[in-house]
Amino acid sequence: MATVANFLAKPISTVVPRPSSAVASTSSFVFFNHKTNPLFRRKNLPKRLFSAVKIKAGAASPGKVGTPPANDEKVQKIHSGEEFDVALKNAKSKLVVAEFATSKSDQSNKIYPFMVELSRTCNDVVFLLVMGDESDKTRELCRREKIEKVPHFSFYKSMEKIHEEEGIEPDQLMGDVLYYGDNHSAVVQLHGRPDVEKLIDENRTGGKLIVLDVGLKHCGPCVKVYPTVLKLSRSMSETVVFARMNGDENDSCMEFLKDMNVIEVPTFLFIRDGEIRGRYVGSGKGELIGEILRYSGVRVTY
Repeated sequence: MATVANFLAKPISTVVPRPSSAVASTSSFVFFNHKTNPLFRRKNLPKRLFSAVKIKAGAASPGKVGTPPANDEKVQKIHSGEEFDVALKNAKSKLVVAEFATSKSDQSNKIYPFMVELSRTCNDVVFLLVMGDESDKTRELCRREKIEKVPHFSFYKSMEKIHEEEGIEPDQLMGDVLYYGDNHSAVVQLHGRPDVEKLIDENRTGGKLIVLDVGLKHCGPCVKVYPTVLKLSRSMSETVVFARMNGDENDSCMEFLKDMNVIEVPTFLFIRDGEIRGRYVGSGKGELIGEILRYSGVRVTY
């Protein structure tokens, strides 16, 4: 099995500069002084995805208390803290998206149909609805979960809250669901250095380009660009392998980010024939597509 040092056999001749439009679309963090890292001293390296959710006239909405919305059978209604805990437990390792709403909230009524549409498409995600003004039990659940404003979306895995949002628009909800739900076969999910090494070994020959999307769990720009990564992974599957790693998932991932001198996220590493050919930093969709085409051997003019 290859090591990181092995697939860095050749230095990157140039590091792709981040376009000015992407400056506001990255999250920065500094790990260390890469000049002191021996690895870099030695190598001298610095189903069709919905593009827009369409809602038909008369689509489901939270409506009045006690009146279940139509056509939203995949969204589970929660009426107490006990039901909520059972739903989280039964979901096991699946992503759970819980919307906390009220019957009198215009924003709740506006966003709910989009969650219903997502529930029909994302079979690997469990969707819950808690109407905070339904009863004393649901009000107590909202207090327990520290819900202050609605609509509020909480994301859970293995009964642990991993992310939360409030007052978001449909496109952001869609991006969050896709980003935190990891059962997408077209994008290889990497959970540590051994996974990276295995993927590189499997694609050392054959000429396919590996695009490794490196991010963090709570990174807005990472979430923003991920739907584009999913679309590209399906349309370019014959020539490009797409993979993803969250650097803060565990110590192995974080160590890999340090070795790769990843300072801002999202960072996309382009790897071919066991060697890193370049990188792109930012969440600009057009710029990312251009860089992927360039490293795939397609002539791109700017």
